[in-house]
Order: sequence, then C-alpha cells, then structure tokens
Amino acid sequence: MASNKIGLFFGSFNPIHIGHLIIANYMANYTDLDEVWFVVSPQNPFKVKKNLGNMYDRLEMVSLAIEGAEKLRASDVEFSLPQPSYTIDTLIHLTEKYPAKAFTLIMGEDNLTSFHKWKNADVILRDYQIIVYPRPDYDGGDLKKHPSVVVTETPVMELSSTFVRNAVKAGKSLQFYVPDKVIDFIEKKGLYLR
Repeated sequence: MASNKIGLFFGSFNPIHIGHLIIANYMANYTDLDEVWFVVSPQNPFKVKKNLGNMYDRLEMVSLAIEGAEKLRASDVEFSLPQPSYTIDTLIHLTEKYPAKAFTLIMGEDNLTSFHKWKNADVILRDYQIIVYPRPDYDGGDLKKHPSVVVTETPVMELSSTFVRNAVKAGKSLQFYVPDKVIDFIEKKGLYLR
C-alpha cells in the first residue's frame, strides 16, 4: 500500500531517545498516519546553536534508532534548506516535492501553546493537520479546539535529550533511555562529553 499520509516529527534529536521513539511509534500505529518522518533540524530558530551536536551525527543516530521500523523514516530535508529552518518552509518544500503525499505536523502540547509565535502559523493551521502529543504541565491552550488540531492519547514521557547529554557528561548509564546502537555511536564518537 502506498504511504500517502506522512507525519512530520521535527526535532533536534540531540540525541534521539526512547521518548521520541515512543511518540513516533504511537503516531505511526495509533493514528491514521501511514509513516512518520523524523525531520532532523540543523538549527531550531528557538535553540542555541552551540549546544547542538553535528547534524550528520544526529541524523545517523536517528537512522540507527529506527532501523527495522517499517513505518519510521529519517529525513535530512532541512539540511539543504536555508537556516534557521522554519516549519512552514519545510512543509511547502515537501508538499511541492511529493505532491501525492499529505503532510501532517506532529508536535507536543508545549509547542501548541507557543504556536502563535511561529512563522506563518495561520497558514500552517489552514493548510495542514496538526497531531498533538501530551506534555507534562502543558494543556495546549485554545488551539486544542481548532479543527486542524487532533490531540492524541500518546503515553507521556518526561525524558529529555538534556537529561541524556547530562548523563553522558556525568558518566552515567544510558541503558533503556537510548537505543543500544545509539549508545554505541555516542561512545564511539565521544559525543556530549563536555
């Protein structure tokens, strides 16, 4: 069956961890999405660039993490787009490149709360569906009632990439927080040590 409805899960994935994977797997299997693409952001306009791991390392870690998962894909689409990357530009680019596919945005309730600050937020809401996963201590605000927004029952994860990076720095075990292949990659490359 052709996969026509694609969920775009944007993130720094610095590094990817099981919280990301649980969200993506839920979206790919418990919603009407055919596939979920992890869109690795070279630079999020709201994040400080110096804290970001190399984008190719982050893409490689996503690829390692989802190896064998048939509905999940790693995407480097933003690597060739102007930086910092804005979601609307990526959506338009992908819609033009893959006219047969319908793209949906996947985001956490925390992002929904600040969504009005995004570039062309009104256009995104008009032209694309947004599937939302719950985040602790956020309720998503008024946009939850918008016809383009679908709030899911995705299991809530309080794990963050910051926690993982701090664990590496402190010499703590990453087992069960991060897939084994990603742990091996982090260790082999000596990532996040300082």
